[in-house]
Amino acid sequence: MTLTPTSPTLSRDRIFAGGEWLSPASSAELVVESPVDHSEVGRAPDGTAEDVDIAVRAAREAFDHGPWPRMTAAERADWLDRLADEMERRGGTTSEIITAEIGQPVRLSRPWAGVRPITHLRYYANVARRPDFDEEERPNVYGTGNSIIRHEPLGVAALIVPWNHPQASLTLKLAPALAAGCTVVIKPAPESPLDVYQFAEASLAIGMPPGVINIVPGGRDTGQALVAHPGTDKIGFTGSSEAGRHIASVAGGRLVPVTLELGGKSAAVILESADLDAAFTSLRTAAFDNTGQTCALMSRILAPRALYPEIHERLVALAGDLVVGDPTDEATELGPLVSRRIHDRVSGMVERARAAGATVVTGGQVLPVEGYFYAPTIVTDAAVDSEIAQDEVFGPVVTLLPYDTVDEAVRIANDSHYGLAGAVYGAPGEVLGVARRIRTGSIGLNGYRPDLNTPYGGYKDSGLGREFAPEAVRNFQETKSIWR
Repeated sequence: MTLTPTSPTLSRDRIFAGGEWLSPASSAELVVESPVDHSEVGRAPDGTAEDVDIAVRAAREAFDHGPWPRMTAAERADWLDRLADEMERRGGTTSEIITAEIGQPVRLSRPWAGVRPITHLRYYANVARRPDFDEEERPNVYGTGNSIIRHEPLGVAALIVPWNHPQASLTLKLAPALAAGCTVVIKPAPESPLDVYQFAEASLAIGMPPGVINIVPGGRDTGQALVAHPGTDKIGFTGSSEAGRHIASVAGGRLVPVTLELGGKSAAVILESADLDAAFTSLRTAAFDNTGQTCALMSRILAPRALYPEIHERLVALAGDLVVGDPTDEATELGPLVSRRIHDRVSGMVERARAAGATVVTGGQVLPVEGYFYAPTIVTDAAVDSEIAQDEVFGPVVTLLPYDTVDEAVRIANDSHYGLAGAVYGAPGEVLGVARRIRTGSIGLNGYRPDLNTPYGGYKDSGLGREFAPEAVRNFQETKSIWR
């Protein structure tokens, strides 16, 4: 594995509020370390409660007195298209920043940072142009005529986004929030505070009204200040289930609505009727994409006893065939884990599984290079209720579990406190019936590829509410009934 030096420093020293670059209240900084070689990628302010207050007040002013919520939905749609055009021009640079920040391979950062966010913005621009976007009519049950259902923007939305897909995760919140007429305060993850500034610069470049987009980087305390701030009207969060519970409790105390997209431990159920060649072509990305650092990945693979030896062999071969290396190399499929914290978590969970009696068939070790690299790992002989089979690893680790009957496979798939994603591989006439029995927010038939035009979210500890689709706009709107 040959590694190349990381990019020159990408440091920022301002927060963005009210359309202006402002000095932060404190000299505290977030230092972004390259997961490839531990060099410094850049720095950003570690926002304080005072910084959050400045940004929320700017968003509040823009909502209460500015033009954004008073525009027609079609006018806001035009702004979203302009923002998409400007971000598209910056797509190459944005993907390079993300590769430097989190070690995401360029073959992934280009579509996830340079294409999907633009698609999200344009999709919600088109949603906002629908004739029933702001108002619809329904027959009056108790009399003649129609009543009006009006959808109005909630207010100031706090958007707290993760590091694993920072641009795409942001625009899945930002685009529907802006389409709805909300103003926003964005807090990126401390691991990836640099790429979000592309949105600040793009908004200035197109002349977007000041205060519509505001940005305060920071860690947990910054997020806590944002969630608790009395000037926010809505919280959109993607991250761990533990953090989501805390955010929900704070927001609940304020009676502020939340949308939570949280963790997952998704099961891929392989039926005896499956085309194994096609299934393993799918699982190459469905189980290992983004170095395992995606909440919807198939981290549990359920194999019928009759096919278990072959599936075991194929899975080990797949893990050994994945190209791990320099994320700037076009051939690399898996880069490093994002940080020492995640690296220690992954290796610790695998070692505890080994100590508990599971078999680490392949991988399970730190790779002998500088950086937070970890070998693709397959774990077998784990109990269904063990930590490695129940808890989110967030690394390139897959647990292989056997089953005897389809009923048992469904029970194992559902034996989880998560319910975010899943997949069923088998004959076309068989997979749909199995998929309907699995309690999860989304599930794929002979693959897993989320569709922006359908709602996405989780059951149980995987979250509250839904993103994607036209329904996501309603997360950022109040509903008013006008009775004739």
